[in-house]
Amino acid sequence: MALHHHSDRPWRVRVDDAEGAPCGAGVLLDDRHVLTCAHVLRHAGAAPGAAPRGTAGPGVRVSSVACRPEWSRTAHVAPGTWVHDHDTQRGDVALLELDEPADCRVRTTLWKAPLSGGTVQVYGFPQDEPFGMGADARLAGSGHRQGEWGLLKRMREGDPWIERGYSGAGAMAVGGEFDGRVIGIVVADYVNGDAKAAWMLPTETILTYLPRIEEFTGGDRNDELGPSRGELPGDVLGDPLRLALTQELTRLLDSGWCGTVIVGTGGTTAVGDSWLVRLVRTADPAARATVSDAELTGAPGDTVLGLGTIDAAYDARGRSVADLGGYLTRRFGLPGGDPHEVARQLLRRRPPACLVVGGVDRAQDPEALLGELLGPLAARARSRGVRLVLGFEGVTPAGLAHDVCLDPEPLRGNATRNVTAAAVRTVVAQLAAAEDAAAALHQERGVRFFAAPRLPPRAAPRLRVRLAVARTTQPNPELAVIHERADDARAELARFDHDLRRLLAAHEDLTALLELHRVRAARHFGEEDRLLADRHAPAFRALNTEPIDLGAARTLVRRYIDEVGRRLEER
Repeated sequence: MALHHHSDRPWRVRVDDAEGAPCGAGVLLDDRHVLTCAHVLRHAGAAPGAAPRGTAGPGVRVSSVACRPEWSRTAHVAPGTWVHDHDTQRGDVALLELDEPADCRVRTTLWKAPLSGGTVQVYGFPQDEPFGMGADARLAGSGHRQGEWGLLKRMREGDPWIERGYSGAGAMAVGGEFDGRVIGIVVADYVNGDAKAAWMLPTETILTYLPRIEEFTGGDRNDELGPSRGELPGDVLGDPLRLALTQELTRLLDSGWCGTVIVGTGGTTAVGDSWLVRLVRTADPAARATVSDAELTGAPGDTVLGLGTIDAAYDARGRSVADLGGYLTRRFGLPGGDPHEVARQLLRRRPPACLVVGGVDRAQDPEALLGELLGPLAARARSRGVRLVLGFEGVTPAGLAHDVCLDPEPLRGNATRNVTAAAVRTVVAQLAAAEDAAAALHQERGVRFFAAPRLPPRAAPRLRVRLAVARTTQPNPELAVIHERADDARAELARFDHDLRRLLAAHEDLTALLELHRVRAARHFGEEDRLLADRHAPAFRALNTEPIDLGAARTLVRRYIDEVGRRLEER
């Protein structure tokens, strides 16, 4: 009897119809079970109900492409595992049971992994390639309100791409923490001229449809926020305050913004966290399988996130620092370690993470949680491209670094001016534009400098939240307070802009001064003067090596200029 050998991807199998014609691909879970697409079996004439009542139907044939000697087995759909909603981006998965064991001794784990970015490799069987061909793709979320398929985009022009024959293929992560692990299956391709894309069904969605495959899955869930599972809370979008909070956080997380958001879920407004739980679930691959397209597409604007926008969501109430650290380690596939090490690993992760943690002040030890894990994350989130949302039921700790505060509490103040909601809307819109401009300037030039002026937290999102409530009951004294806060925030932005531009001007002046004296020195002493070159080089590096320490650069430039002046006096 020949010895059995297989490659390091033995789970790759081909699914043929009863006549042996290739129809698609599959993932061999163990010696008896293969995961594939429902539509592959429909094309093969093996869909449930296709055969006369009382007969088993033609079934399909599953063949190895990674084993020597090759093997082939007939298979049928396992009862209750056919999920297919034709002409939608829903489901399309089935579990096959082999009529005879494969004797391959393979056991494949499907991993629950973040979908917001990264690279996957798929191996399918296009026409005239019975032994298969690989293709690389980039994870790109979804971009749609409806459906539960993750988008795959082509990485390089001219490379092999996903087409008919790839459906059912395992999507294997390439690089990063989940390298070599299967995180879903290909379900469809899309070609429109030169535009090429495809879709995959993530592990968590597959598991929602096929609970019996749980033993073949690994990793932690995307959504561990809130007590219930799946359904969207129904007490959210009819309330002006919860609706406004939902829309502001959606705009932040669905844009290119990064940083730390502090969210209030308690206080006198009793707003709760149902709105946050609902928003997280609109992006959750598991919850998407339980929510109808009509519910998602019928929701108000800016209240639904793209699939996979949030990488991880966790309820910290009653939990320890070790509990949260362990969840993050498993969810992101990190090496792990103490809380400071976990924070460091998350900050270095690529692509940057999007993380929601609720009930921070109701953890076992909130001070330790903030001091050892969440505080370091919050302080560096914006500079590392991380999006971090921290929910507090009570008062937010003073000194916690943040970039946006969505506190639902009414604004108090002594403003007495009589203003309309329209006037307040205008000044808040002007503030938002100024914040965008300041953020762009800081990102483009401010981050180059050590000890640059700190970008003020955005005030417009919270002011828009309170405006949405205050304008429903005019006249409302809070409108005047909102107007005053917007004016104050614009004044703070003006000071930031002034200080940063003064820093930029000082850098430009030093650069010009250094070049002026270099040219002067070259004219009198030549370009090859070693002593002057040794003085010029550190000054030049100090002005061009980020982060630029302008104080140190000024000292080095002055040292070079003094040396040039001394040498000229000695002539």
